[in-house]
Amino acid sequence: MGAEVVVEGLTKSFGRQTIWRDVTLTLPPGEVSVMLGPSGTGKSVFLKSIIGLLKPERGRCEINGVDIVTCSEHKLYEIRKLFGVLFQDGALFGSMNLYDNVAFPLREHTRKSEADIRKIVLEKLDMTGLAGAEKKLPGEISGGMRKRAGLARALVLDPEIILVDEPDSGLDPVRTSYISQLLIDLNTQIDATILIVSHNINLARTVPDNIGMLFRRELVMFGPREVLLTSEEPVVKQFLNGSRIGPIGMSEEKDEATMAAEQAQIEAGHHDGSTDDVRGVVPQIQPTPGLGERSGVRRRLDRVMRILYTLPRAAQQGIIDSLTDEEKARYGVKGTLRPSPTPRPREWQPDSGDLSVAELPTTTWHNSPPGGGA
Repeated sequence: MGAEVVVEGLTKSFGRQTIWRDVTLTLPPGEVSVMLGPSGTGKSVFLKSIIGLLKPERGRCEINGVDIVTCSEHKLYEIRKLFGVLFQDGALFGSMNLYDNVAFPLREHTRKSEADIRKIVLEKLDMTGLAGAEKKLPGEISGGMRKRAGLARALVLDPEIILVDEPDSGLDPVRTSYISQLLIDLNTQIDATILIVSHNINLARTVPDNIGMLFRRELVMFGPREVLLTSEEPVVKQFLNGSRIGPIGMSEEKDEATMAAEQAQIEAGHHDGSTDDVRGVVPQIQPTPGLGERSGVRRRLDRVMRILYTLPRAAQQGIIDSLTDEEKARYGVKGTLRPSPTPRPREWQPDSGDLSVAELPTTTWHNSPPGGGA
């Protein structure tokens, strides 16, 4: 199973410019998470900070009990062996064929024989759909194949954590769908913890177990996919719908006057050019038939059902609707949630970080909550 990544109060600046501050979240082991956000919000910087390529000013990032923000260079070197990283362009060596590109980390960081290296390289190329292409140069293949070759190279050291930076960058929708399926299949096969940075809304809606969003130099939300996919938080709603209307502007955050003027246009019947509301919990991509079930699915469901009653009601309903009859019986859930007559004493704060530990509103259950009880 992949390693858990615990981030607390992480802050990163370049000079006087704060990129993001006080980021707190936990990447659950063996699950797939996606980090969203407008361009320039520091998503790629976050990936580089998690692996120790950039050093945050404050906070901690703990992996297997080691805080990579404060640990020694030797410890950091050892922790980095747990990672596999797929950069936007694949970061392949143009003068090496795909075989040598994928073999490079093994030759550089291990003492394996060439026979062992060949076995591993061919296995990873086959896993990423590149069997038979090992002699091709990066310049002779498509962008999608270069992405898959970069992913194969990221897998050769059997990482526990895989970081994926903009897997859809430069790809058409069809190739993006193939990459999305490949990431789910890889998680099924190796049970690694995966964090994907992406702008692609379809990928974000169908691939991850968990979703986060960076905006205004802060982590707006992070939690189970159902929470963001049903969120009424303005910036999340705007981003998921690709709308001009909302806090996100062309180059920066909009002021209140601009937002009020836009709202007046909507009320006057002016359409902003976006699609209809696409929010809602859509089915998650399933592993390719024959690969079996993802181990992370059961662990995630156990975790989410433990905190189900603390989540916003739309997210609760989305989770319940996705359960099979067997799962409903296992967790003691019957039917659907009905509106509660009891007023909620607290408002949910969407910027409070990891939803599993945040202060969240109490929900009155009309059916038995998971694990029994009233």
